[in-house]
Amino acid sequence: MKKGLAQTVMARLEVLGRISDEPGRLTRTFCSPAMQRANKLVSSWMSQAGMTTRKDAIGNLIGHYDGERRGQKDDKELLLGSHLDTVRNAGKFDGPLGVLTAIACVQRLHENQIRLPFAIEVIAFADEEGVRFHKAYLGSTALAGAFDARDLKRRDAEGITMEAAIRDFGGNPEALATLRLNPDLLLGYVEVHIEQGPLLEKKKLPLGVVTAIAGQTRMNLAFNGRAGHAGTTPMALRQDALCAAAQFILEVEALAKERPGLVATVGAIQAFPGISNVIPAQAQLSLDLRHALDDLRRAAGAELRKRARKIALARKLQVDWQAVSDTAAVQCDQRLSTVLGEAVKRRQQSLVWLPSGAGHDAAAMAAIAPVAMLFVRCKGGISHHPEESASAGDIRMAIAVLGEFLQRLASRAL
Repeated sequence: MKKGLAQTVMARLEVLGRISDEPGRLTRTFCSPAMQRANKLVSSWMSQAGMTTRKDAIGNLIGHYDGERRGQKDDKELLLGSHLDTVRNAGKFDGPLGVLTAIACVQRLHENQIRLPFAIEVIAFADEEGVRFHKAYLGSTALAGAFDARDLKRRDAEGITMEAAIRDFGGNPEALATLRLNPDLLLGYVEVHIEQGPLLEKKKLPLGVVTAIAGQTRMNLAFNGRAGHAGTTPMALRQDALCAAAQFILEVEALAKERPGLVATVGAIQAFPGISNVIPAQAQLSLDLRHALDDLRRAAGAELRKRARKIALARKLQVDWQAVSDTAAVQCDQRLSTVLGEAVKRRQQSLVWLPSGAGHDAAAMAAIAPVAMLFVRCKGGISHHPEESASAGDIRMAIAVLGEFLQRLASRAL
């Protein structure tokens, strides 16, 4: 394994990290000028690695590396990749690491004049984070045949529709329905990604294999009480919505600690009328529930509804719920994950299997292909932040593992 490939990836991450829509921080959104520049640069790196490149109708950048059969129409394909868009004020690794490690592996094949029994396509998805139009997985859902044409009418903060943005980017909104890849030709989709959590660092291991991408429930709820004067309303007679919300938040935390694998977060809360000397009449809050098993996640949601009603009843309040989204969990493919695990075990003292609490393009691609994911340790478990970091040594190991995965897959009957 060439030590230089990891150093190349690190250098390219730095260069990409300077391509931004905003001065002074990394923000790269769907169909933006920064994304246009990023695609052009990554396309040049794909070409250097021996790939032909294309940009599809939604703006996904795709590099193709022929297999032994040199591009026959029925040639099987293995998909590798991740996304190039970012959150606001992002780190450099979330997304681009998966694209660049895949390019590095293809580059090694190309330099050694190796062709596998299948073609490889490296995909740099145009949008995974959903920052600009508040809808995630735009690039991967298009390739999975699940893009919702109604989303073309969504508008960004400047009033630009998604349809217009795609057209200005050089895409073709009318062709999005034709982008679905043929599942019969796909061996699978494999994604390398920083863990975005602390478990690998805690275990002192560079890499882990993902078992599942957690399902997610998002809700908004409001406790409705009665406003009153802060100085004259006795404590026993208050209908304080904010106190009810505070009690509920602690119930959310307690339930998550009771149920292994469940993570639950209240990330936003607002009190009304929001005046220091007025008892809050309403408290609005968000709820985010995640678990790798959908039944357990939905059971947790039902239990929290029950606890919220109990709190409201005891305090003589009303509680209202609004469903925002419900995304099913995705189980990673056992066969691909086993092969990936075999490659990991060659290079580190033990193999750790772990679920992903964050969403990934693999979740959308699972609709048309088996999926597998390799997690790379990140410093402090920090992600979606400028301090996001992974070491060159861990990236070197990820490139080696992905390269061996390709060889192991090639050696088996497909």
